[in-house]
Amino acid sequence: MASTACMPPVQAPRDAAELRERARGALLGLAVGDALGAPAENMKPSEIRARWGRITGYVAEKPAGTDDTEYAIFSGLLLARHGSALTPAHVEAAWHEWIADRAEGPFRGAGFSERGTLENLRRGLAAPISAQHRHAWSDGLAMRAAPFGVFAAGRPAEAARLVAIDGSVSHDGEGIYGGQAVAAGVAAAMAGAPTVAVVASALAVVPDDSWTARSLRRAVAVAHRGERAVRSAVVIGGYPWTDLAPEAVALAFGAYAAADGDFTQAVLTAVNMGRDADTTAAVAGALAGATQGASAIPSDWTAAIGPARGTCLPSMAGHHVLDVAELLTPGDDGRWGARGWAPAEMPARDEGPWVRDATPARHGTGARS
Repeated sequence: MASTACMPPVQAPRDAAELRERARGALLGLAVGDALGAPAENMKPSEIRARWGRITGYVAEKPAGTDDTEYAIFSGLLLARHGSALTPAHVEAAWHEWIADRAEGPFRGAGFSERGTLENLRRGLAAPISAQHRHAWSDGLAMRAAPFGVFAAGRPAEAARLVAIDGSVSHDGEGIYGGQAVAAGVAAAMAGAPTVAVVASALAVVPDDSWTARSLRRAVAVAHRGERAVRSAVVIGGYPWTDLAPEAVALAFGAYAAADGDFTQAVLTAVNMGRDADTTAAVAGALAGATQGASAIPSDWTAAIGPARGTCLPSMAGHHVLDVAELLTPGDDGRWGARGWAPAEMPARDEGPWVRDATPARHGTGARS
């Protein structure tokens, strides 16, 4: 089993401005990586090269985020509401209110793990039974895990605990471990930890003998040899499913390690490896964005990121990842959330007011339910 005893010590930045810069970098980096990687999803590197050469920027005419960005916003808003007092019941209720019990977008709830979860919830199954479907090992939790690292900056174990609660509705086993690795890595990066400590923090929160840990170790061990070596170390040749959490998370960390935390290199490495490229690039972007801050993201890439369109989750239409970053970090006065407030509920922008006093609970106290 994993042990926090081997977790490298990290300390959250004391400067609120630095913390916000890293938070904005993490979530904006996620959205940018998602949009950059979306056209290359489920492709092989040879197919990417044949179509575009090496991808060095947006190749879509109208780049946009996918389910990765919209589910990250969803989980971020839920976390801003409940903080460290988050429970499986909170998560399950949110899935019902803002996804399962509403009309769906064209993506019909997104990937296989989300579809299986929604079908179970609509049948009346509750967490953790709602996560008992054929794709509980997917990277669907990993893609929405970054907000937990932002909230628990400098506290990887707490980030891992919270994301496992979020994932209890939709994932199990390796699917949970993948989300925990991402959340812990982002939490360490938010504290300014070097690349090696970010990776060590991710490994410290998952079982040593898990598929996720083994894949992650293999990826970072060969990262200095470049993306081809990382891909060869992790990808199971001929296996059709590209949304495996152990694979996608390892590819993302491998890209991040190969770039030594550099945002542009990390994201482009993930994109050009193909497979579940939107998710791997989103995770690599979150890690590198937390490491370097929003200012490290090329301005022409950030300019394309607007409010969520609600293509996958109509209830998230109008929300922006930067709004979520503000809600999950303290202001200069130490109050949590932008101007000290967080949403009492999770409506789309045109569906209701935001309440200023509902600040997220820290250390399991003071939560509003």
